[in-house]
Amino acid sequence: MDASAIVIQMFSQIISAYWWAILLLLLISFLKSPFMKGVFGEFLVNVASTFFLDKKIYTLFKNVTLPTEDGSTQIDHIIVSRYGIFVVETKNMKGWIFGGQKQPFWTQQIYRHKSKFQNPLNQNYKHTETLRSALELDKDKVFSVVVFVGDSTFKTAMPDNVVYGMGYIRFIKSKRQAVLSDNDVLAICAKIQSGRLKPSIRTHIDHVKHVKTLVEEKQRQDDNSCPKCGMPMTLRTARQGVNQGKQFWGCTGYPRCKTVRQLV
Repeated sequence: MDASAIVIQMFSQIISAYWWAILLLLLISFLKSPFMKGVFGEFLVNVASTFFLDKKIYTLFKNVTLPTEDGSTQIDHIIVSRYGIFVVETKNMKGWIFGGQKQPFWTQQIYRHKSKFQNPLNQNYKHTETLRSALELDKDKVFSVVVFVGDSTFKTAMPDNVVYGMGYIRFIKSKRQAVLSDNDVLAICAKIQSGRLKPSIRTHIDHVKHVKTLVEEKQRQDDNSCPKCGMPMTLRTARQGVNQGKQFWGCTGYPRCKTVRQLV
C-alpha cells in the first residue's frame, strides 16, 4: 500500500471515529459567525418587543427590505405607533465600544485588539431617510434607535438613542406625545407591507450582494495605494503622447515602480 492510500485510510478512520466532534465544531463555528450573531441580536429585540410593547399601540415589522435608487436597504425592525415611527438598528457585539455621534467610524476593542466599524447612526440614517421618503413623513415623526446586545460596554458618552438591550424599550416608551392619528398608523402599516420587497432568501441574498458591491466600491475609492508595491499614489499629468494633458494616478515609488492607474 502506497503512502497516499495509508493517509486516506487514516483520515477515514479518524472521521469515522470522531464524526460527531467534527459536526460539533462546524456547528459552533456557524453559531459564532457574523450572520448568526446578527440573527440572535434581532431575535432578542423581537422577543423584547413582543413582551414589553403593547400590540394594541405598537406594530412591529421585522427585516424590512425597501427598494432604493441604487438597489435596496434592509431595516432590522420598524415599530409603528401614534407616537412615531421607530427605525431600529441592532448590533450584537462584545468588548469596549468607543464612538461619537459625528464620527464616521467607531472602534471595538477586545483586550488589545482594536477594529473599526461604520458609525451605526450613519448606517441607520439611510434607513430612516429611505423610510421617511417612502411614507412622505416629516422628520419629527421618524426616530432612529441603535441597540447593542451582547457583552459590550460603552467607553464614551452615547446619544440617548444609542442604548443597550432593553434600553430601546425605554426610549420608545419615553415618546408620549401623539404625532400620528390612528388612521395614519393604519395607512403607514399598509404602505410598509405593500412597499417592502417580498421577505425571502432570494431577497436577502440579492441585498447582501448589493451591500458587498457598495463596500468594495467604497474601499476602492478610499484605497489610494499602489496595487503593486503599496506606496501612495499621487495625481500626475501626462506631458507627452496621446494622453498629453490628461491626469492619472502614478506611484510615488517611481522610477523604481512605474505603476499607473487611470482616473475613473
